[in-house]
Amino acid sequence: MFRGFKDFLLRGNVVELAVAVVIGAAFTAVVDQFADSFLTPLVNLAGGGGQLGGAFEVDGQVFTWGAFVSQLVTFALTAAVIYSLVVLPMKALVERRSRGEEPGPAQPTQVELLAEIRDLLRAQQAGPATGARREPASGGG
Repeated sequence: MFRGFKDFLLRGNVVELAVAVVIGAAFTAVVDQFADSFLTPLVNLAGGGGQLGGAFEVDGQVFTWGAFVSQLVTFALTAAVIYSLVVLPMKALVERRSRGEEPGPAQPTQVELLAEIRDLLRAQQAGPATGARREPASGGG
């Protein structure tokens, strides 16, 4: 059981996904702090400054349009950064691979495939310790 779990964890995709989640969380924290420290005050100043900068009140209800504009700008900046740092490089990589300028991921060799098949067959033949081995059926003729 632990071997299978270890194999699962050490597969490339799981590790890459974990790294992506951690980096995404850190990036989100940076963008949120940028919005809180710079964007919201700038939008509030553009809205007249002071305590009600970026907000207005109607019948006791406060509408904080400045916070919405700040989040809209934050979203646009985040999308632009993700597009320029992730989407464009991946698009260029796919185009180079389709033109044959850059090789794709290395495929396993025949020897590696045969060794994997051998190992799977051995594991299958070993089977569970309590299970009975099945004998091949003989064709009586």
